[in-house]
Amino acid sequence: MAYAIDRQDVNRRFARYIDAIFKGAKPSELPIYQVDKYTTIINLKAAKMQGITIPASLVLRADEVIE
Repeated sequence: MAYAIDRQDVNRRFARYIDAIFKGAKPSELPIYQVDKYTTIINLKAAKMQGITIPASLVLRADEVIE
């Protein structure tokens, strides 16, 4: 199980920064954003191999489930 930042969201923000810099914005004047979107990933296959039972309520709330 992993609870981490949403990498796609972070990459989109990086792209916006780079675009703004290429268009002439000064990096020191760009706003600083804090990550506010996280992703929960559950690997049921690995849990089953280790004999761990993940509650169904947690599986339903996960953003990604690996069967």
